[in-house]
Amino acid sequence: MRSSSLIAMLLALAAAPPPAAQSLLYRSPNLSGDWVADPGVVQFNFLHRFNVSSGTGSVVTNFPTFTLAAGVAGNVGVGYRFATKELAGTETTSNESELFARWRFLGAHEGSEGFAASISPAYNFRSKAVDGELAADYTTGPVTILAAVRELSKPFGQSGAQTALGGGAVIRLNQYLALSGDYAKLLGGDTTAAWSAAIQVQIPNSPHTFALEVSNVAANTFEGSSRGGNPLSQRLYGFEFTIPLHLSRFGASFHSSRGLATGVTGPAAATVVVVSLHFATDTVRIAAGQVVRWVNKDPLDHSVSFEVDGPESGPVPAKGSYAVRFDRPGTYPYHCTPHPFMRGVVVVQ
Repeated sequence: MRSSSLIAMLLALAAAPPPAAQSLLYRSPNLSGDWVADPGVVQFNFLHRFNVSSGTGSVVTNFPTFTLAAGVAGNVGVGYRFATKELAGTETTSNESELFARWRFLGAHEGSEGFAASISPAYNFRSKAVDGELAADYTTGPVTILAAVRELSKPFGQSGAQTALGGGAVIRLNQYLALSGDYAKLLGGDTTAAWSAAIQVQIPNSPHTFALEVSNVAANTFEGSSRGGNPLSQRLYGFEFTIPLHLSRFGASFHSSRGLATGVTGPAAATVVVVSLHFATDTVRIAAGQVVRWVNKDPLDHSVSFEVDGPESGPVPAKGSYAVRFDRPGTYPYHCTPHPFMRGVVVVQ
């Protein structure tokens, strides 16, 4: 690789904006925000917290929570959480699991400027309860403010519904590093408030995010993150790691091609050059029925992965190209799967 190409790529990385639609950097540890996995993406989040008992013969107690979620269509997703333990005051109780869905009815995507909101019905298998959350957030520049109202029909297996209110904030120090925190409490009754704080990291040149956290919440379900344990004896430390799996990489049957035709030949109405780890033209405008061609002039593979209404190109090698004909008007945002900070949009009029 020539030194000039290496320098250009390093500069592109340093100037790259934060990738959109990540499950961290735009939410705090115990608030879900409006995050929905992209269609064709299965998201796996691993949250691990632990407590070290005080006194002689200290014992480490682990509290892992596994989240598996998938985008269904547009701004709708479904998911499942499984927590091996749950905190109740100074005691730990049995496994807790939760099936949930989420519809982001306001906001283009997680992290978009301005207001966003989502509604999330859920079923808690341990409590045998129907729960739900109405979440809203406001993003301006490097700051995101979050709020949530949760309705729990039988919280922790008890009779009688309860409401929980929560709020939090995320401050992004740069494109790779953020600080966050939140606070939530059940209304009525003598319950300990739930709280958390975190240092969150976007791992460069990857779609993964990572966080170091402290909280008094163990199970990150709607019920579990609405009530804290004893804040002195049950302070938990841990981390969270996110892994998005793009199904289109596992076979053409996962590709969606509504309104698009790929592998076309002939002249293109617009050409997007991929160079120095960015799309040289981030927005192109064409008429319905016209073709856009991407030409890779970097010395490494890239992809053209549409976020809503289109396929993923698969790896486009150095000196390779990829073309799509857009048959329907609309706005088609896309990104590079190996380098998610690379983003662009095709506007079909």
